[in-house]
Amino acid sequence: MLKQRVITAVALAVPLLLLLGFLEPVPLMVLFAVIVLASAWEWSTLSGISAPGLKALYTLTIAGLMGLLFLFGNLLDVVPNSELVREVLHAATLWWAIALLWVMGYPGSARLWGSTAVRALMGAVVLVPTWLALCYLRLQGQGVLLIVYVLLVVIAADVGAYFAGRAWGRAKLAVNVSPGKSWAGFWGGLAASQALALLVAQLWPGGLPIAVLPFMILSGIASLASVLGDLLESMIKRHQGVKDSGTLLPGHGGLMDRLDSLTAAVPVFTLGTLLVGW
Repeated sequence: MLKQRVITAVALAVPLLLLLGFLEPVPLMVLFAVIVLASAWEWSTLSGISAPGLKALYTLTIAGLMGLLFLFGNLLDVVPNSELVREVLHAATLWWAIALLWVMGYPGSARLWGSTAVRALMGAVVLVPTWLALCYLRLQGQGVLLIVYVLLVVIAADVGAYFAGRAWGRAKLAVNVSPGKSWAGFWGGLAASQALALLVAQLWPGGLPIAVLPFMILSGIASLASVLGDLLESMIKRHQGVKDSGTLLPGHGGLMDRLDSLTAAVPVFTLGTLLVGW
């Protein structure tokens, strides 16, 4: 299983990096949209929607929301509507604060979000801001580097959590949601993200446009958010009684099983860059 997961991860990472480097912003936004819409189809299943027509309608609704943000966010302009982006990402971050309470309160919290309608709404506030944040990052002067960096933060947090959890993971982080996650893994992931930030701060082309300390704090918050994104999807899958969000990726399950950490980390990281004046 581990070998299959590694092979699939490499098969996904290499073309993604090539596309990030060679695609212009608008085609890349379309690629991001395709990935998000495929994830929306999976989320419709996690929401409890089974009829193909309703699943298609849900996916089209997500597409419509992205289209509205594309227009009103001026994502075709040289200077996008950063105020709109900021407000959407503020709302997304508030949502993740609520999600944290729900994850901590599971299974009792399912009374609040267990209906199909609420879970479908959750999918919109998880997926749409992620797409907007990725598009906004790409439009920045070093947009490709920013996207690659936040991906590396999530990977570092995951790797750090894996090894620290294997070595010292006795105290569980959220046993009712994801029994395999531990507090040792939580702190190990945070430490790995901070080590990454220190390294990247020395290597960033042209030097970081912000001080190292805010950069480390921003990286640490993004790494912690990635844990929450993972736990939220685990909670939804546990409630729905499924192991994976889909079967699209061999050894990984569905797209959402690979993107869950990014859905929290990317909007939080992007909002952070706005707040610190990157």
